[in-house]
Amino acid sequence: MGFLFHPLIIAPLFGIAVAVLIYNMSDKAIDFLKKRSLGKREEIIRLLKLMGSDVEQKKVTAVMLAISYGMGLLFFFMFWPNITIGLIFGAVVTVVGWQLPYIIVKALYEKRCDAFTDQMVDALTIMANGIKSGSNAIQSMGRVVEIMGNPISAEFKQVITQNQFGQSFEEALLDLGQRIPRPDVQMFVTSINILKETGGNLAETFETIVSVVRERQKIEKKIQAMTAQGMMQGMIVSMIPFVLMAVFYVIDPKFIEPMFSTTMGLILLLVMVGLIVIGGIMIKKIVTIKV
Repeated sequence: MGFLFHPLIIAPLFGIAVAVLIYNMSDKAIDFLKKRSLGKREEIIRLLKLMGSDVEQKKVTAVMLAISYGMGLLFFFMFWPNITIGLIFGAVVTVVGWQLPYIIVKALYEKRCDAFTDQMVDALTIMANGIKSGSNAIQSMGRVVEIMGNPISAEFKQVITQNQFGQSFEEALLDLGQRIPRPDVQMFVTSINILKETGGNLAETFETIVSVVRERQKIEKKIQAMTAQGMMQGMIVSMIPFVLMAVFYVIDPKFIEPMFSTTMGLILLLVMVGLIVIGGIMIKKIVTIKV
């Protein structure tokens, strides 16, 4: 029976077992990698379209693959011939690259929505004055398009364009509410649609919405001022390890050199960066208060 444990027999059997395992798991692995790397593609395209960008799916796919697998492969070759460290950093960069495009596009979309909300006070004031002077809601909205800048000018222009192409004003406003999903916008859309059916004073309604939006913005600014200290403390705590590394490198480069030249040092450096990122995310969630 001893011949069964001979290396010439064990090695091929082990290779066959690994090959069979890889073959059986290949479809699941490919599906997993595709879902993780391109799983947010449709959402990214949707957000870009909501921001008025007409993008092609092929271009979005190419960018997402380049940021994830492309950057991961680049980092792998940067650490060549140290394959272990290259695989670790390449895998980390690839995983981060999976989420990075969606995070960036989502941040841009949220920034656009916030900018729209900030412009609502002036826009609704202009519309209220226009209605008082005898204009209807669409004409007053056109006045906002002429006077104010983006994003509210582009969004109101989209509403007017949809109405000119045969869509009802109410439906165009509902589309606006879907593009800018903010409570203030929903209140504006709902108010106009209700008053269109039941009748009422649009100018007074707009002035009431302006008052509500202005008070909400005051509260938000106050919260931002109160949480600014926590955000600054989080930034300082996150920067301390990098500052200390720079100080040690200036004072005694040989003391800090193992952190960048040994496998264990690079692993600890990677763990440190990961913990800093996790801590920053937790601090961000703690000091973020929704109004």
